[in-house]
Amino acid sequence: MSIRRLPEHLINRIAAGEVVERPASALKELVENSIDAGARRIAVSLAAGGVERIEVSDDGRGMTPEEMALACERHATSKLPDDDIDSVATLGFRGEAIPSIASVARMTLESRPRGADGWARTIDNGVLAREGPAALPPGTRVVVEGLFARVPARRKFLRSTRSEYAACLDVVRRLAMARPDIAFTLEHDGRRALAATQAEDRPGRVALLTDRALAENSVAVDLEREGVVLGGVAGLPTFHRGVADHQYLFVNGRPVKDRLLIGAIRGAYAEMMPRDRHAVVALFLDVPPDQVDVNVHPAKTEVRFRDPAMIRGMIVSGIRRALDGAGHRVSNRPAEDALAMWRSEPVAPVERQETIWASAPVPTISLADRRPTFNAPPPQARAEPAWAPPPERVDHPLGVARGQVAKTYIVAEAEDGLVIVDQHAAHERLVLERMRRALAGGQVASQALLIPEVVELDEPACDRLEARIAELAELGLELERFGPRAILVRATPALLGSGDPAGLVTDLADELAAFDEALSLRERLDAVAGTMACHGSIRAGRVLSVAEMNALLREMEVTPHSGQCNHGRPTWVKLAHGDIEKLFGRK
Repeated sequence: MSIRRLPEHLINRIAAGEVVERPASALKELVENSIDAGARRIAVSLAAGGVERIEVSDDGRGMTPEEMALACERHATSKLPDDDIDSVATLGFRGEAIPSIASVARMTLESRPRGADGWARTIDNGVLAREGPAALPPGTRVVVEGLFARVPARRKFLRSTRSEYAACLDVVRRLAMARPDIAFTLEHDGRRALAATQAEDRPGRVALLTDRALAENSVAVDLEREGVVLGGVAGLPTFHRGVADHQYLFVNGRPVKDRLLIGAIRGAYAEMMPRDRHAVVALFLDVPPDQVDVNVHPAKTEVRFRDPAMIRGMIVSGIRRALDGAGHRVSNRPAEDALAMWRSEPVAPVERQETIWASAPVPTISLADRRPTFNAPPPQARAEPAWAPPPERVDHPLGVARGQVAKTYIVAEAEDGLVIVDQHAAHERLVLERMRRALAGGQVASQALLIPEVVELDEPACDRLEARIAELAELGLELERFGPRAILVRATPALLGSGDPAGLVTDLADELAAFDEALSLRERLDAVAGTMACHGSIRAGRVLSVAEMNALLREMEVTPHSGQCNHGRPTWVKLAHGDIEKLFGRK
């Protein structure tokens, strides 16, 4: 078979395979064109998830008839005036979207510059079908109908209408998030699905398009380094999701899905969030054009940085600094299903003499767990006489201790509600932060054991610990090899108090098994220190005095990240006055 030049219509269809993967791909290209045209209002209308119809209208600059004809040709664009592809400042620049879409659908392009007449041009699957004058306001309107209708091999691979609509909605949501200065509307099958006004600020736009609760459960990220600016919002570690779909990343206003950036986010939340949960973030990176390459993917969803290590470190530092400033804050509203477990239910009356009140129902309040295996322990609570008047609630965000329940939970009264603290989880975080501060100041103080303890392990575990003896000593844990299958513990970190050295060393051996040999313990400090802190914290089942409970609350208020334990679980929740009133039917 001899080599030949492909015909133009086939070239366009091949290009469409790279650029137009599904309706959401076509919609992304059209909305990006509207943004690049300087639009301040963009309206999107979909039918059948965008498969049957996509309409994008804007109030941008518009095009003359000559420019419209040129825009329908491949590699024709107005976005590279000086041929410098290394300094792209627009979302699009290849000039492939319009001809690629027109080659696999019926596309009507209508446009009108300000002070001129409108013009329309219809291309049916790569063939010019009609052109002539059109009546429309200044701007551009593009209508795409029957996507892949004449390419059954591509059409049959499209997903359900609901799935295609969800992908289109995500595209518009991300582009709207990147440009809070532009008003966006989206309608699907005649129903308004999204409306974002032009006057919103960036945090407000992010909260509107993700979760309105994010505004109350997030911190602002703001960092500048070497000409790179990082901004946005980061959800608190206790405000998380089961999938990573709520992580929005933008580079120079361009929505991207970059593995480097996603990995940096996971690193920033390491040891503050369960491993199977994902943070809710929206990060905006402004990078000099010569420091980033956006021409590495046909759909322009991936980028390549000149200094990826600096960008990753910047994201980790920016998020952690913001979370450090959050202090003890936590996503503290109890889940709706947890509140629903509190309910009023009748109980069988005890045998007693008949009275005039015998027919009255006897309600009681109980905490019902719908899991069949749940066996609640008998209620346990204690109180002490207050020899000194308790401190004023208004001075302390976490309130003042009022008692202890089940020897595990501290109950405190705050100015705006009832606070319940998991004493083990809270103290675990406090011990970890103390160890971090001590290590930053040099070396963690150790406490020698009166009688060194021998811990028996298998030989590979002993080998792993022996290889890290010097590094563990910096953390206050002094170990010595004691035969092929034993380790001698001579001292433990003083911060941990009198704990269980054997359990600590056993857990550390398991933790080290998951490490890369090339990594130092300082690079995995959070994991190692977290394991140590877990062993040195107040255990559930320990009775605390009122003074000890208040001391724990005060330290939580001034300690970073005290809103979640080392495993990412919340350390405290709050029942607001309104929630309590709902439980009693007052609201």
